[in-house]
Amino acid sequence: MPSRPLTSFNGGANGREMAQHNQPSLIPPRDSLELASLASTSNHEHDPSGRGSLDSSSSGVASSRRLSFDDDPAAPLDADSRRELPALGRRSYSVSSAFDFNSALFPLSASGNGYTALGTPATPHGFELGLSNGASSGGQGSLEKHKSLTCLNGLSLVVGLIIGSGVFSSPASVNSNAGSPGAALVVWAIAGLLAWTGAASYAELGGAIPLNGGAQVYLSKIFGEWAGFLFTWCAVTVLKPGSAAIIAIIFGEYVVRAVIGADSMDASPWINKGVALIGLAFVTAINCTSTKLGTRAADFFMFFKFLGLLAITMTGIIVAATGIAYDKPALSTTWKTTNWFEGTSTSSSQWAVALYAGLWAYDGWDNTNYVVGEMLNPSRDLPRTIHTSLPLVIVAYLLANLAYVFVLPNEVINASNTVAVAFGQTVFGPLGSLLLALTVSASCFGALNATTFTAGRLVYSAGKEGYIPSLFSTIGISRSGQRMRLPHRPHTKRFTSFISDEQGFFYTPIYAMLLNAALTAIYTIIGDFTTLTTFYGVASYLFYFLAVVGLIVLRVTEPELERPYKCWIVTPVVFCCVSLFLVSRAVFATPVQACVVVAFIAAGVPIYWWRVGRRHNGRRGRSEGTGWKFWRRWGRGGG
Repeated sequence: MPSRPLTSFNGGANGREMAQHNQPSLIPPRDSLELASLASTSNHEHDPSGRGSLDSSSSGVASSRRLSFDDDPAAPLDADSRRELPALGRRSYSVSSAFDFNSALFPLSASGNGYTALGTPATPHGFELGLSNGASSGGQGSLEKHKSLTCLNGLSLVVGLIIGSGVFSSPASVNSNAGSPGAALVVWAIAGLLAWTGAASYAELGGAIPLNGGAQVYLSKIFGEWAGFLFTWCAVTVLKPGSAAIIAIIFGEYVVRAVIGADSMDASPWINKGVALIGLAFVTAINCTSTKLGTRAADFFMFFKFLGLLAITMTGIIVAATGIAYDKPALSTTWKTTNWFEGTSTSSSQWAVALYAGLWAYDGWDNTNYVVGEMLNPSRDLPRTIHTSLPLVIVAYLLANLAYVFVLPNEVINASNTVAVAFGQTVFGPLGSLLLALTVSASCFGALNATTFTAGRLVYSAGKEGYIPSLFSTIGISRSGQRMRLPHRPHTKRFTSFISDEQGFFYTPIYAMLLNAALTAIYTIIGDFTTLTTFYGVASYLFYFLAVVGLIVLRVTEPELERPYKCWIVTPVVFCCVSLFLVSRAVFATPVQACVVVAFIAAGVPIYWWRVGRRHNGRRGRSEGTGWKFWRRWGRGGG
């Protein structure tokens, strides 16, 4: 989606320069707004004066707290503290009184190590952050302090999850409901563009709020902590492990098909699930070992998938031009003599089903937003990732489906759930069937790797917020912060540096990924493919809708919030309409399952009050006597 940059500017009275104290004894923590503005500045860049990230905004007290200093008798400032100081000539931050960054509804500014000035030493004089439930972090590490993800890593995570099994299996649903090859290609293009609108909207949110967690953070900030918790409740318990279970099951089916051939149709489903569990365990081990190893694997599978789709495209074009194939009688010839739009469906319901299947194949475009806090330069790399990955995937999907049309008759495409394997069988015979089955299984393995990587970060972020036990916010094996390093040997140094992080091995959210793996294994064993798919489609697009509506709300309530990337306003509006359409279609098509989704989300409300609500009210009660009393400005705002 086209974009226009948004430059920073001074927000009037709210953004006025404050004076500098003589020999400050305590550096105040950065608030959510200042963290958001960090998106436009690389963590590794320094200005000519040599100032680092700690003092690049050393203009005094955090901007969201300046509001509470004005005319507030409870603000803990003496007369000397109110002296006006010279301007520092740096970016100024502003916040309107319509949005409370200091409230407990958005606790990211006050929870978890690393939410002070990112990458700086711990705050002196015993001032500690990350004291969830009153406990010290005990030396626990923070992923946000150790940024390591590049634009290529972000690209591989998005592409790695989007290109899973959809392009190899969804063509049947898209073609049969669209009614003609030409209409099917139109559906693939429209679905890709609609997915792009959602991805562009998330790129703006990720640039303005460059923290791990994705929709969890956005919903908490915009609508309140309850919204972020309900998303976390669904995503941690069902959405992420459920989608991973779907991918793992498909991975197992294709591996079994590649090993035992056509007899796989008669094999026990427990064989498929056993292979799926082995793949899940292997992927989890990779991502627990190091962040770098997980991203290396994602990079490899991204290139492998593009090469696989390119090979399918080139094979289809060559077969169409020469007519050479292992099974010539099975080749399609109707594309030469028949109008490509003949038989196009006129039913809006069938078009809706086709579009739904196409969007399912594009799902995963929000993957990078879960790890944006670990990107080296999120303001630059996140939009680049989105606006590079989506066009590449759209083009690859269109070319692959074009190759299917050149080789396979419409009847075969419409009836087969393994279109790629049928393609390989027709062109190359049994060897082609084997190669395509291995290609699809490798593609699913790459998607499983990508979703495991990001799911671990979501669970980790939920642990830091106190939504789930703090054990799952632990980095490494223990809270002591100790990491494992291999002995330095000359012949292994290059290899270990290739797969290990700067902090050593196992500097990852191990317990978070183990929780995700355990839930995924449960869904793999007992879950039903159709039920998981329906639940995922309804719940995920409901939260997509809320997050993108939040973008529009944030445009109104926070027009001065720094946005390194800003999409056209029509982009989120279009995506909101698409999300509503998909959710409403699911409600009318499967009302019972849709009610189950709503009931499951509602079940998170009492859990929210148990885990978060009482603690939040306790903090609010304690803050009425002392503290920043930000809420009082709301009462005076009306008169």
